[in-house]
Amino acid sequence: MTSTVEHYLESIRDNLSLDLFEEREIVNELETHIEDRIEELKKAGLSEEEAAQTCQGLLGSAKMVARQIYEAHSQGSWQQATLAAMPHLLFGLLFALNWWHHLGWLAAVTVLVIGTTIYGCRHRKPNWVFPWLGYSLLPVAVVGLLLPYLPEGLLWVGVVLYIPLTTWWLYYLVDQTVRRDWLFGSVMLLPAPIIAGWFLAVEPQGRFTEVTLQRAYDFAPWIGLSFIALALTIAIFIRLRQRWLRAALLIISGLLILAMIAYYTEGRLSLPAFLFLVLGMVALFLIPALLERRIRGSEKRRFQQFLESY
Repeated sequence: MTSTVEHYLESIRDNLSLDLFEEREIVNELETHIEDRIEELKKAGLSEEEAAQTCQGLLGSAKMVARQIYEAHSQGSWQQATLAAMPHLLFGLLFALNWWHHLGWLAAVTVLVIGTTIYGCRHRKPNWVFPWLGYSLLPVAVVGLLLPYLPEGLLWVGVVLYIPLTTWWLYYLVDQTVRRDWLFGSVMLLPAPIIAGWFLAVEPQGRFTEVTLQRAYDFAPWIGLSFIALALTIAIFIRLRQRWLRAALLIISGLLILAMIAYYTEGRLSLPAFLFLVLGMVALFLIPALLERRIRGSEKRRFQQFLESY
């Protein structure tokens, strides 16, 4: 295989955002097709280098081929779309039906989410598992909300332990997700600013009282609606093929839901808080995108070394 073909295939790999095993299989098939085509062209009288360049010209640019491959293999089935939307739908129903304060229902949904996440992670992280994976941050959020209620002597100990452990867990989740596709990192983290928005609207002081619970009752239908909107967004995301449409869908949906929170809470979400949440929403796209090249590049090198060792 000529250096031209090797460089061409490497460029295609760099522009793909698929499961690494699936990606390797696709590139191997493409490599076989190119080699067969080159042999045909060489028999027609071209040199090996000329045949390689001609074949590359017939296929098109590496970016175009990678985009076509991505679009052909990225679309999920309706079953996968339903599974991906399910965690948002479950929490949406908890609030829409005002069952969120019943410990039995809350525990059942939490166990289901954790169990499904573990199942998906043990089965090579299918595309539908990433929305579920995001809810593994819920226990972290709950612990953070309980920290102010610790005795004064234990508060600093809790903070010192909480911050590094939370940072490590968040980095681990993003690292594992971006290895597949930075868009799935955004999918995983998408509920975070929305949940924070409702929290700031219900109790900006961070202290839970009877008034806080009453506000939560009042806002529960709208909280449920925001989660159902998230479920619809993720279902459409899984069914879309084009990456730019997927990215546009996530950011527009996220911003619209934040605007809905500001509107239906009738000014309880201050302008600085709203702008902070908008910046957080934008960060959900910038940070995973910036991390993807470094993380996936390192992963591909390790994967290649693994294959070469056998």
